[in-house]
Formats: sequence, structure tokens, C-alpha cells
Amino acid sequence: MSRLTQIIQNLFLRLEGFFSVVFKPLLNFVKNFFGYFGSVFGLTNSNYFLESDRVQDINQEPIQTAQNTTFETPATTSRRSNTKKVEDYYIKMARDVKNN
Repeated sequence: MSRLTQIIQNLFLRLEGFFSVVFKPLLNFVKNFFGYFGSVFGLTNSNYFLESDRVQDINQEPIQTAQNTTFETPATTSRRSNTKKVEDYYIKMARDVKNN
């Protein structure tokens, strides 16, 4: 069975090589054809798909924001739970196991 899979793999490699040699000139022709029209219409310009840097025609008025001078202190919450209780729990458990 290994010999059959090797024959099939070699067949596909040879077909791939054959088609790459035969169709390469055709693909180059298609690439050059569309590349020509792309350059004529300016699609090869790197700025074609980007917005321009100039100012838009929209009149932008400055937005006035009222600054709040009172500062609210956030509630201080500790991210960790009380680890001392957890440690005490495990220490008690270890003592119980040690005594038994």
C-alpha cells in the first residue's frame, strides 16, 4: 500500500510541475493585461484606497465641555480575598491530618 501512495504522490508532483510550466506564460499574459489597466486607472497608486489628509468640507465647531472639579473617590475594594482565612483553613486541615 505504501508503494501505491508513493506513486500517487509522484504523479501529482509531476502534474503540478507540468501545469506550472505550461500555464506560466498564460498567467503572465493575464497578469500583464490587468496590470496595464490597473496602472491606467491609477489603481497601483498606494494612496488610492486611503482617505486624503486634506480637511473635509464639514464645518466642525468646537464642542464645549463643562469640567467637573469635584473628584469622586472610588470605593476601595481589594482584588484578593482575605487570604489569611484561607491559609488558616489549610493549616488547621494539615494539623488534623498530622494528628490522625
